[in-house]
Amino acid sequence: MLLEPLDLIVFVGYCCLIIGMGLFVSREKKGHVKDSKDYFLASKALPWWAVGASLIASNISAEQFIGMSGSGFAMGLAISTYEWMAAATLLVVAIFFLPVYIKKGIYTMPGFLLDRYDSRVRTTMAIFWLLLYVFVNLTSVLYLGALSLNTILDIPMTTAIIGLALFAMVYSIYGGLKAVAWTDVVQVIFLIAGGLATTYIALQIVGGGDAWEGLGMLRKEVPGHFSMIFSKGEMMISDGKGGVRDAYLDLPGISVLVGGMWITNLSYWGFNQYITQRALAAKDLNQAQLGVIFAGFLKLLMPLIVVIPGIAAWVIVKNGIDVNFIASMNDPVTGLIKSDRAYPTLLQILPTGLKGLAFAALTAAIVSSLASMANSTSTIFTMDIYREFINKNASETKQVAVGRITALVAFVVAAVVAPALGNLDQAFQFIQEYTGFVSPGVFAIFFFGVFWKKTTSNAALTAAILTIPLSTVLKFGLPNLPFIDRMGVVFLIISALIIAISLYEGKGKDHPKSIEVNKELFRTSTTFKIGAMLIAGIIAALYIIFW
Repeated sequence: MLLEPLDLIVFVGYCCLIIGMGLFVSREKKGHVKDSKDYFLASKALPWWAVGASLIASNISAEQFIGMSGSGFAMGLAISTYEWMAAATLLVVAIFFLPVYIKKGIYTMPGFLLDRYDSRVRTTMAIFWLLLYVFVNLTSVLYLGALSLNTILDIPMTTAIIGLALFAMVYSIYGGLKAVAWTDVVQVIFLIAGGLATTYIALQIVGGGDAWEGLGMLRKEVPGHFSMIFSKGEMMISDGKGGVRDAYLDLPGISVLVGGMWITNLSYWGFNQYITQRALAAKDLNQAQLGVIFAGFLKLLMPLIVVIPGIAAWVIVKNGIDVNFIASMNDPVTGLIKSDRAYPTLLQILPTGLKGLAFAALTAAIVSSLASMANSTSTIFTMDIYREFINKNASETKQVAVGRITALVAFVVAAVVAPALGNLDQAFQFIQEYTGFVSPGVFAIFFFGVFWKKTTSNAALTAAILTIPLSTVLKFGLPNLPFIDRMGVVFLIISALIIAISLYEGKGKDHPKSIEVNKELFRTSTTFKIGAMLIAGIIAALYIIFW
């Protein structure tokens, strides 16, 4: 399929706008040389709306557009729990963790660990994060983005991977976080507008020309796809190999509300470098918190953009509404219907003009996330590895240069590894599961580090070292244990070890690097409180309606 001239104009215009804007905002005033604060923290000058937009643009990528839409196709609205629980998690992060980070004046999450514990904990977690960003996050986004280009335009996977990497590199490597954050504001506009357009057309197809009727048809045709809480055996989904598996293994009932989902969300939104880096770059704490509230409202909207189209695609296939659509859903190698092809296939049937806008939205989601991940990878390597072990006296100019080289290397490695993900049916679940190997340890280290003064460095180091081995043992030792529940079990084991080691080693005394917290530190503005109550109320209503 080729894009029509109007679609190409819209898409090329978007590309030129992003690259031009990225290079423009990267300029420095005459006589000023870009330093580490400029490159890694956008000069700490972002207003709340830029913080919120950049948070969402960095988070929403092919992982959501392709992966979450694919999970929507396979299991329905239940996958939205990642988005709606994320909105609740953002409130917790804004109230209890951002004040501590900003007060400390840190650049990176490993930097916080150095401040609270010691260099061993900082370095161990820095290495974990670098491996995770390059081999899971960057790699999966490149793969899913390339899959969309392959499905929509029949571009070879290798060519698509290289093209996406080059696009993201053009402005992000030179400009750093400033270029990434400010272009994210534009990316979010494309992302939401194009995403909503795709949803509208998909519902029109299902409803015979009436989008509202189409929404009603979804609930009528596939009521099981609108259940938020699964029981064992309630929904069987494709395993990508011609067989089926229990969706409960991905979303284990009530655990998504009170169990391991909190661990993965808090680990991602509260202790993840490429997310928290946006808030750290805010003008002040209030702007950071308001930006997080803005991001929370956008998260509530995301299932309408990325999950509903997947459910619509399921109805189109189930009812045989469009033969060509069904043919495009088939994997060219296995011949099986592939869930992650749902969203790219929908883009093919959009009308001229909207197709270009939707394609631009998808590309915006991909390149903004790629740019964010690469920038955070370079930030951690430069600040926590290079400056600590290779060149302690590195100049500001040298640090920026190393950051750029690191981002380039990260892109190259991810592009080489990305094709290996071709056998997955739901890449979104792959990302969540393997990120979850690290999440329990990360959450425990930060949680106890902030809120329990007796937590020792050796206890934190033990947690850092054991989180992956424990997760691996449980994965293969208890293969029928849902990975979300597995994260909960690993967290409880690690928490018990942290408490036992800290009490034994510290003999009941506070750690000398413990953090002083008080009520004043956690005060928020009236605007924030109103926004937080609205978000909490909307989440409660959504779960009551779709339980």
